[in-house]
Amino acid sequence: MRRRLAAGNWKMNGTAASLSEMDALIEAHLSPSVEILLCPPATLIAAMASRKGQHPLAVGGQDCHAAASGAHTGDLSAQQFKDAGATFVLVGHSERRTDHRETDDVVAGKARAAHAAGLVAVICLGETLAEREAGQTLDVVGRQLDNSVPDGATGLNTVVAYEPVWAIGTGLTPTSEQIGEVHEFMRSRLSARFGADGAYFRLLYGGSVKPSNATEIFAIPDVDGALVGGASLKAADFSPIVTALEQAADMDLP
Repeated sequence: MRRRLAAGNWKMNGTAASLSEMDALIEAHLSPSVEILLCPPATLIAAMASRKGQHPLAVGGQDCHAAASGAHTGDLSAQQFKDAGATFVLVGHSERRTDHRETDDVVAGKARAAHAAGLVAVICLGETLAEREAGQTLDVVGRQLDNSVPDGATGLNTVVAYEPVWAIGTGLTPTSEQIGEVHEFMRSRLSARFGADGAYFRLLYGGSVKPSNATEIFAIPDVDGALVGGASLKAADFSPIVTALEQAADMDLP
């Protein structure tokens, strides 16, 4: 059984004062039945990892360099995130692919670096609105899935997050049928490539997930959780999403 995962990406938001939001989230989910992940700015990772104490909430980075070390001013390696207390790292987020022109090959290199450092790589992918309207969604997702997920990926060291670019922060959300089609496609593609282990990759949906639509999204087959942006910045917004995922997990067959 795949363990459900609620992941929050704080992006370029948050200072030390924001750690009180993690405190409130932990208080609301003292013994979570699902895995909770927060990816704060790199400046907060060590403090968050230390402050959470023994609570199982996981801490992750938002990006890493493909190299283990070197003359890469301003970049951080997967090993450095691991040393700071992270256990996950996002790679290939659409904002990285767009703002920094990251290719599938670059994303795959970062995922390999994450694996080498002992981190779980959350590999992000998704189509633009133009690609969706041109009927290219599955072609784009298939290409990104094939080329961004490295050969060493397993259900233990890799999570795949489908984030249609046109739905991120826009308030627009694909229909349940559209989300289900992509997640079914990804599951089939991973199973064809990785055999039986393809069934163990956790598949997240991301893009304007909020308390009002979380229950419907989490009822879709092969949606194992969510990668949440703005709604993860405040515990009051993120906690109901976690609760909806916990309720969905309670419905899972043993």
